[in-house]
Amino acid sequence: MNKQRGEKLMSKKHGRHTPAFLLLLLADAPSYGGLLLTRLETELPYVFSDSAIVYRSLQEMEKNGSVESSWETRESGQPRKWYTITPKGKQDLKEQAEDIRQRYANFEYFLSHYKALSQDND
Repeated sequence: MNKQRGEKLMSKKHGRHTPAFLLLLLADAPSYGGLLLTRLETELPYVFSDSAIVYRSLQEMEKNGSVESSWETRESGQPRKWYTITPKGKQDLKEQAEDIRQRYANFEYFLSHYKALSQDND
């Protein structure tokens, strides 16, 4: 399957784990919104986030103390708002990782049972 922004089946869950992925990328290095979106689009097999979801997530994470921001102004071009993960953000990332691990285990269960059912119906 090609990389996609989303599928009809996933439209209700669009961007559900965007904050977790943003925290993961920010744990690597500080970044700005546009670069974070580009990394999501190039590094994830399936992208269910768009720029609006990324920026909304960053605003919420800044509000709750998971990230801090600072402005970079350059001689040419637009100023950029850079985000850095905070200690609270690292704790949030750890909790997100555990949540995703548990969901992954459930998804593995679902897929293995679905595969068995599919083989029975062939």
